[in-house]
Amino acid sequence: MEASWLVVLLRAGVQLLAFPIYLLCYLGLWGPFCKKAFPHFMARVAVYYNEKMAPKKKELFSNLKDFAGPSGVLTLLEIGAGSGTNFEFYPAGCRLICNDNNDNFRKFLDKSLSQNRHLQLERYVIAPAEDMPQIPNASVDVVVCTLVLCYVESTERVLKEVLRVLRPGGAFYFMEHVAGAPFSWSLFWQQIYDPVWQILFDGCHLARETWRDLEKAGFSELKLWHIRAPVIWHPAQPHIIGYAVK
Repeated sequence: MEASWLVVLLRAGVQLLAFPIYLLCYLGLWGPFCKKAFPHFMARVAVYYNEKMAPKKKELFSNLKDFAGPSGVLTLLEIGAGSGTNFEFYPAGCRLICNDNNDNFRKFLDKSLSQNRHLQLERYVIAPAEDMPQIPNASVDVVVCTLVLCYVESTERVLKEVLRVLRPGGAFYFMEHVAGAPFSWSLFWQQIYDPVWQILFDGCHLARETWRDLEKAGFSELKLWHIRAPVIWHPAQPHIIGYAVK
């Protein structure tokens, strides 16, 4: 959607306030700092987010076992696993493969694993979600992705990789913040904050229409709902939640 003159004006004001951050980016200092500091920030934010979203996560992941392989064991890949905030919602005994593009999350993920003894980590893969050659074709039953597709360079390429690693009949579970509805206040503020938001939060895009990528990705079945996250006023309140079957 084309931004109005008011959005452009307010966006410029926000960018002006963020000038010191832009200067640090120009000097090449912000990126390395953000990569190290962002996991610490997210580990704290995740506690609040999980508290508010726990009922939705429990509902979303309630049928994970339905996609277990012929042996009855569920092999689950979580892309962008971060600090492991989803681990408590996974069924006991599942084989867990974790992926992230930022190895600075590892100590937080290990802490979460120590608190979730019902899980066993089989592999930890450091790679962009668009390209995970360490994971063989059709080798996992389920892929999980929460608050990750806002960060990736290409949602389309990530979904192609998801389809590659999923076995036939496997499922992709997602919970993502997305663009607000057209002409809504949510979208209005997202358009204003988005450029600075991407810099402050390690590339996070506020206004992606991720559901459109899911609709055209080539899944055989798509269960998708639009919701508003029950969090304090926040430009990332609009969410999509659901799962898609290969």
